[in-house]
Amino acid sequence: MTSVLEPPVKPSEMVKQQLTVEEVFLSIESALSRHIVGVDRQEAIADTISELDEQDTELLRKRFESFLVKMVEAAASDIDVGGQGSLGQIWLRIYNDKRPVFDLGAYSLDQFNILNLNILTPRQRKFLFEQRNLDFSYAVEYKGKSIRFRGDMYFDLDNLALNMRRINNSIYPFKELGFQPNIARALSLKHEKQGLILVTGITGSGKSTTLDSIIDANNQSVDAHVVIISSPVECVHLSNRCLVRHREVGRDVMSFKEGAIQALRQDPDIIMIGEMRDADTIMTALEITDSGHKVFSTLHTGSAVESVDRIVGECPTDEQERVRNRLADVLKVVISQKLVPTVDGKRTLAKEVLLVNSSIKAAIKNCNTSEIYQMISEGSKEGMCTMEQDLRRLVLEKKISIDEAVNFSNNKNRMRELLEYSH
Repeated sequence: MTSVLEPPVKPSEMVKQQLTVEEVFLSIESALSRHIVGVDRQEAIADTISELDEQDTELLRKRFESFLVKMVEAAASDIDVGGQGSLGQIWLRIYNDKRPVFDLGAYSLDQFNILNLNILTPRQRKFLFEQRNLDFSYAVEYKGKSIRFRGDMYFDLDNLALNMRRINNSIYPFKELGFQPNIARALSLKHEKQGLILVTGITGSGKSTTLDSIIDANNQSVDAHVVIISSPVECVHLSNRCLVRHREVGRDVMSFKEGAIQALRQDPDIIMIGEMRDADTIMTALEITDSGHKVFSTLHTGSAVESVDRIVGECPTDEQERVRNRLADVLKVVISQKLVPTVDGKRTLAKEVLLVNSSIKAAIKNCNTSEIYQMISEGSKEGMCTMEQDLRRLVLEKKISIDEAVNFSNNKNRMRELLEYSH
């Protein structure tokens, strides 16, 4: 008898009966050398996952999606999975507090890496390994509905960490944003055919919710074409009176800048640029607004004045005067917002609103942005308000505490003055 040396058994061929999730973990982990680290280790895990049976990858996917279901049931806004900092736990943010959820179980770093890589496509994995970061969208079925999430996967000390934020599919009613009629008209294509509108704030301040509400209001009131460029696409708007196109960066278009330039050849009335995150995108946004379009975008800034300074400051020094003049001509509205904890343990919107009039336009052109705050505070008849004025309103309505008003104010001295005056 001759003996035949059999080839190594792949993880997917180790057993024919259905494995448990723990056995799938073990089959992958046992194929990894402890000497492989960093991106090489993640690539090795991805290669091993690609050899699994569909049955096994589906088991892993279901385990991961069970975390998302728990997130939905707990009314959490965010979930964090994996990476050195997780200490082996799943973390949820519920009403502004982020904590580990121990009843979801404990996992090793490689088990988290396996779960995270398993939900990505081969193309997404390649992008992640090259760029060390990936923005993407994801959806699960829950009680007959598709619940969507915005994901950001990144490296944390050579291991993969993931944050996912739940996307609210129900659009917040525009009227409940509480904009004065002058501001509402400036946001509407029906009344203003062109101009740049910015919604600003830190991550998690509700910028996307506000923008989606504004887009929806236009979709219900005017016959037009809307092109939305996002990273990733969050709320999907069904075409109503507007034809609405969604273009996801990395999926449908390569960058915000390219998406904005291409949109000009697509006969748009409104272009929404998910984020003005670099000088190229800023310059492109100003140019397409200057060409007669209505453009909406976001910035990670804490106030209206800071937004103006940030746009100019992001551009090359020799371009800043030209950018300042162009910005003064095209900028229409800046909404700077925060989500503030309420007395009943939830969160409410506080916003600063700037409407560009002739005085503010002159202040931007003459580099006198320090004067704009006072102009906003005196512009209530036009619909403007400072963050401090809006926080004071929330205190008087007994929605937030005095301490929270001071904590979330941009100008704490001014906030205290307003609170003393109101009492």
